[in-house]
Amino acid sequence: METWKETQSGLVKVFKFRNFLKAINFVNDIAKVAEAENHHPDILIHSYNQVKVTSITHDEGKITCKDYSLAKSVDALIVHN
Repeated sequence: METWKETQSGLVKVFKFRNFLKAINFVNDIAKVAEAENHHPDILIHSYNQVKVTSITHDEGKITCKDYSLAKSVDALIVHN
């Protein structure tokens, strides 16, 4: 499984699923977690089954503990699916 990478854009990871519907369901699950944490990542669905998640703390202009917390929560979604 791919790991989170620190980039200039933020903390980034690409998740790959068997099909489009699984990718969409994952995005919806991320939305619930993001709302609960009040920290909202950028999400891109591409190649029909891949979801790219980018998290950065915009008001600080850098990666912070909020981003690592969200990354951990997003990773936990995979374990439960």
